[in-house]
Amino acid sequence: MAPAHRTAAFLWAALGILVYLGLAMAQDPQMSISYFDNLPGRLFFFEDTPTAVYHDTVDGDVYITQDEGKNWERASGVPSGEALMVFAHPFDTRYAFILTTGTTHYRTEDRGKTWRSFSVPSPPAFTPYPLSFHSDPTKWGYILYQGTECSLSGWERTCTDVTYYTTDGFSSDVKELLTDTTRCQFAHSSKDFKHDAHPDLIYCVGFDSSSTGASHSISSSRLYSSTDFFRTTSLETLGMGRGAKGVVALAIVSKFAVVALKDLSPGADGAMMLYVTVDTKEWAKAQFPHASQARLRENAYTIVESTVHSLAVDVLSQDKGAIGTLFVSNSNGTYFVESLSDTNRNAAGYVDYENVYGIEGVGIANTVSNPLDVERKGQPKKLKSMITLNDGSSWAPLRAPSRDVDGHDVSCNPNDEESCSLHLYSVTNPHNFGRVFSSPAPGFVIGVGSIGRQLVPYEDCDTFMSTDAGLTWNMIQRNAHIYEFGDSGSIILLVDDEGPTDRVLYTLDFGKSWKSYNLGMSVRARGLTSVSDATSQKFMLLVQISRQEQKPGQGRYGIIYLDFAGLRSRKCGDDDFEQWYARAKPETECLLGVKQWYRRRKADADCYVGDKFIDPVVHDEPCPCEDHDYECDYNYVRSGDQCIPSGLERIPSNVCTSGRPDETYMGSSGYRLIAGDKCDKGRGLRKDEPVSKPCSQAQPAEGEVTSQIHDFPADVAQYEFFKESSTILVRLSDHTIWQSSNEGLTWEQKYPGEHFLVFYMNTHTNDRAYLITDTPKYYYTTDGGRFWHEANAPSRPNSFRANVLSFQPRSDYLIWVGDVGCDGTSERCRAEAQYTRDHGRHWQFIEDYVVNCAWARDEELKIDMTQILCESYLHKEGSQRLFGRSNPLQLISGLDYYGKKTKLFDHVVGFTKFSEFLIVAEYLPQRNALDLQVSLDGRTFAEGQFPPGMHPNTHAYTVLESSTDAIFLHMTMSEHPHPYWGNILKSNSNGTYFGLSIENVNRDQYGFVDFEKFSGLDGIALANIVANPAEAALTGLKALQTRITHNDGGTWKPLTPPAADSLGQSYSCSTTRCALHIHGYTERTDARATYSSPAVVGVVMAVGNVGETLAPYTDSDTFLSRDGGFTWQEVHKDAHLWEFGDSGAVILLVNDEEPTDHVLFTTDEGLSWREYQFSKDKLRIKAIVTVPEDTSRKFMLIGYRPQSSASSVIVHIDFTSLTHRQCELKEDNPGHDDFELWSPSEERQEVCLFGRQTLYHRRKRDANCVVGKLPKIEEKIVRNCACTEEDFECEFNYVKNDEGKCVLIPGMTPLESDSSCRSDDEYWYERTAYRKVPYSSCEGGYRPDQGTRHRCPGLRGHSTFFWLTILLFPIAVTGVVGWWWYKRSGLARGTIRLPSSASDSQLFGSLGSRSGNALDTLASVPWFLLGLAGIAYAYVSSSIENLAGGFRSRRGYRDVPVDEDAQILRFEDEEE
Repeated sequence: MAPAHRTAAFLWAALGILVYLGLAMAQDPQMSISYFDNLPGRLFFFEDTPTAVYHDTVDGDVYITQDEGKNWERASGVPSGEALMVFAHPFDTRYAFILTTGTTHYRTEDRGKTWRSFSVPSPPAFTPYPLSFHSDPTKWGYILYQGTECSLSGWERTCTDVTYYTTDGFSSDVKELLTDTTRCQFAHSSKDFKHDAHPDLIYCVGFDSSSTGASHSISSSRLYSSTDFFRTTSLETLGMGRGAKGVVALAIVSKFAVVALKDLSPGADGAMMLYVTVDTKEWAKAQFPHASQARLRENAYTIVESTVHSLAVDVLSQDKGAIGTLFVSNSNGTYFVESLSDTNRNAAGYVDYENVYGIEGVGIANTVSNPLDVERKGQPKKLKSMITLNDGSSWAPLRAPSRDVDGHDVSCNPNDEESCSLHLYSVTNPHNFGRVFSSPAPGFVIGVGSIGRQLVPYEDCDTFMSTDAGLTWNMIQRNAHIYEFGDSGSIILLVDDEGPTDRVLYTLDFGKSWKSYNLGMSVRARGLTSVSDATSQKFMLLVQISRQEQKPGQGRYGIIYLDFAGLRSRKCGDDDFEQWYARAKPETECLLGVKQWYRRRKADADCYVGDKFIDPVVHDEPCPCEDHDYECDYNYVRSGDQCIPSGLERIPSNVCTSGRPDETYMGSSGYRLIAGDKCDKGRGLRKDEPVSKPCSQAQPAEGEVTSQIHDFPADVAQYEFFKESSTILVRLSDHTIWQSSNEGLTWEQKYPGEHFLVFYMNTHTNDRAYLITDTPKYYYTTDGGRFWHEANAPSRPNSFRANVLSFQPRSDYLIWVGDVGCDGTSERCRAEAQYTRDHGRHWQFIEDYVVNCAWARDEELKIDMTQILCESYLHKEGSQRLFGRSNPLQLISGLDYYGKKTKLFDHVVGFTKFSEFLIVAEYLPQRNALDLQVSLDGRTFAEGQFPPGMHPNTHAYTVLESSTDAIFLHMTMSEHPHPYWGNILKSNSNGTYFGLSIENVNRDQYGFVDFEKFSGLDGIALANIVANPAEAALTGLKALQTRITHNDGGTWKPLTPPAADSLGQSYSCSTTRCALHIHGYTERTDARATYSSPAVVGVVMAVGNVGETLAPYTDSDTFLSRDGGFTWQEVHKDAHLWEFGDSGAVILLVNDEEPTDHVLFTTDEGLSWREYQFSKDKLRIKAIVTVPEDTSRKFMLIGYRPQSSASSVIVHIDFTSLTHRQCELKEDNPGHDDFELWSPSEERQEVCLFGRQTLYHRRKRDANCVVGKLPKIEEKIVRNCACTEEDFECEFNYVKNDEGKCVLIPGMTPLESDSSCRSDDEYWYERTAYRKVPYSSCEGGYRPDQGTRHRCPGLRGHSTFFWLTILLFPIAVTGVVGWWWYKRSGLARGTIRLPSSASDSQLFGSLGSRSGNALDTLASVPWFLLGLAGIAYAYVSSSIENLAGGFRSRRGYRDVPVDEDAQILRFEDEEE
């Protein structure tokens, strides 16, 4: 070879060796380590910078790195040990703030290179986030600072939160914004909460001026706003007027502002309300399905990570097991639907739910597959992971890989998702910083979990990865690892998380192959992170160093800096990238009208991306518009797959003016594009384009009434509205079902061809109903009739006249009683009961040969949720149709879903539930008699004790009602075959002792009684008595008279007649024997046509006459009372049906004696009446129907045409356009609005009723306005009154004589005195002839029920001084410490836990996880009983959580924002 060639060859060989050596040297990442004494309380990067902060909360020091963790320096200018909290400015990456325990704090404007001090008047408040920032980058200096000011008064230290503001980032002195606040926040504090409100709008949760003293009542907490830093203040009424009290928290979540309020209404039992706005102008109450097992309660709901399209709330449904239900809202956050049940939570309220970053609508959640075992038996949770691809509309198990990391088949069949799916650890058990599963690296998801039926312990898990946003998965390593993404996903780093390790694993090809890097030392990994957008090739590994590896002078913890930038020398070009679509399934590709795709590096491309600090760009590819891109327009409601009008459409005044019958207008199609939907109408459906409509479908001019007539082929057999809904169901006698979703304006037949026997409304859940066919098939709805679903029961509906379905407060729990073996001539025809706990998906056998099976639990009968009661025959053989009394009907109680059976009674006639009472009619065959048994707990029963001659063993009885802590019972006293009447008896508060209330009350042959209580006014009732019992027993003709009670049956009086009739004429009967008598319950064809309505307090209507006795119905007239029956006026001649609308603003009458073509209506409660003709032909009207709440101005007349009584007619009448003026209610300025304060005692001398003076708000009689959905104000109890004679009734075995005094019944003995004492009683009293009406709250005054006084034995027998000495002194010091900490720590104010702390605060074991036990105790018992140990624990727990506020390595992302206030709205009530 020539020398020149040899030289060239040598040079090329040398160059190749150098390149090879260079490449070989570049195969390993660079590494360095920095040592620290303690784990960080916070470890985070400044956004889009290489600068990170390490906050040592133990020593109070802050360390800064400017090179992604390679070198660290303590923050210069900040004294050692001073740092309490560190916050980066979320909208300006130059700034950060260090807060101390004092009033001097520190700011950096160069990302931590230098720090300068600033001063504020008060130390920071004990809240996780005392700073609030403005989202406008030009207003970076607008910051709110929440401080705490304390003053010492004697032994008590009182602390108050004060909020200050700065507009220059604390460069100048701060100014006071507002005192006594619990939270203040800029309305512009989230990039996604976009609105056109004033740029300086601020919301504050504070206390009104009426709240004074050191502590505040929750009822004084309100939401205030200001646009001039509270130089002027506005009260945010949230659309509910001055009633917007009890505000406990404020948060801005994605595009929503959310306010949480405590429901202060009586009986709310800790219920909460959420109000939501998307524009700061209109607030709306968030409406949740009425599933009471998942209702909003204080400290029992979590606002989880939400998208810009919907709000997601997880509600605690099981207290014992921390199990919830996930609800997802519509686009404006006001209407929620159940998305996923049995979600996994922990005691702190964190929920196993996380969205996959950047992929619209994809989220992963964990559910509990054995919720009942967790709740009932305390068993460990069995967790299953689920994924949604459509924003929570549906969920499916995570599909398991078919092979493991070694290429072997997994141990189960992945096609069987029930027993073989993938399950991952999630938010409640985090092991790393930031998000659990995903990062901004598009489509990459990693988790630690297992394959099988359920999630196994963490130490038995492996590591899995998906590169298609969770659709498919691969096992990438054995054992559990922590993980992090770098270089936009082209580098993925794993570190063993089960024990000490000396290496890290990494992949450059999306997990196809893995390489190992030896750290040169054994460490225990504690965290792994990188820059917040996952675009860097450098990582920080937080480790704990083993004692063997630790060198003198070095800290026990370290940050290992790993730099992978040298592994690849070539930067990726265009050919190295591909379009990656966010969904691989065609049917789920489009969400909100677009397909999403990212530009992602190919898996086998040997290059680095290098787009540091550049977010991945999501590309939207519009899809053709389809049905799911549209929602119902305003004034339209969903009915199946159609949007139908909720009423007549309002149109401009210049439209439909010619009066021509064929005139049309362009109106709404009923549809609108969902907000944010970007679908292409040009290539798809145009469902929102206006359509031509006849003017008859438009709302008329103000002052006019409209009507529509609908003919039906058969008689109406059953009808009922969904509560709080405009949807009604009607069943005809031809076994068809019809539905109207707009109060009868339009109708739709449901499932033509089906033979429906009956329909049921779920008695505990307003939006569930069931259509029962004559086969096992039935149809159900869970959303108020918007959609119906087909299901199959275990048997056909029973033919034994038992209820087919039984319900309980848990809306998924049903009992079905059906026929079994009843085909043909079967000899074992019987009724069989089965139950379901999942709304019909699975059924379990209860018992056969039953007459009735029902859940024992009820809304007020709060006993075991699993208890089932069955009336079951003793001998279970033969045909049940042939059974008689020889086969005893037993009452069986079954706990644990009938798994633990107990016989309660050998022979019963039946049982029923009334309010808090369970009442059983026991049959005693040896005496051929009945006994009444009463229970308050479903297990122990007490026999009812009755006055002499009134025991049920010789008389039939009817249980009437029990709304006022006592049972009213009608005991038939007349003998068959004479007409029926009897006595009404009233029980004591536990339903065991019955005393006589009124004699000779009328009943009919079916057991119905002329007795009715007024709605909305407890304790006022009407009854009709038989005035001639002796004569009626002979002639069979009853003379009826009406009596009224205003003290819950204690005394009864005749009705005072009006002075003149409706024509101004005097009545012919004018003596003292004359009274008003009205027709009662026994004459009604519709039991729902009550005298009164809870929406129109005090207003009563009836048909009757003035005379000595009640006249025939057709000879009667129509009367009205506005004061609860004290006084009456005749409003119209003849008998009429009536109905209340719009809370009494409209009252409708229709003739009930003959066919008619018109109705009468009044808008001033009977002062004047107007006539409206609804038909040219006369119709016979049988009923007037409106929504059950009586709040609508739309009515339906149900009747028939006289010439065809076999068919039916429903007339829809709409009074909406009578007036458009909305009524005004000014709670703080009564008398200057459209409402009046009214008391039932206005028309009588006594100002008190039931021992209290009560005032009610109701519309003024002459106010011509619409009440509508105006929030009702609860009655106002002015004061409790001194007891009077009206507050007492006769004790058991006593009866009133002619003088009105209670005397002992001859031959009877008084009850023994009850010497038992309640814990707060100092004395007990001997019984007398009187007892206090249970519902009365009178105090002191006249007390005929108290006999001789005796001192209670035991603790109460000692003096006050004795107990002050014994009880309080030993713990006085503890009390002082506890009270100081309670006031200082912020327990007495609303606090909001952040999503950044959802995982981070729990990172190091349990130190950052508040158990809540001590805190719960503190909230529920007097502070001085807590004890020093509990206080110390709670303080440490709270401090660690607040200080270890989280290692938030990733920011709030653009596509799936995680806002600072998005996790938990939590409030500890300080009301004592």
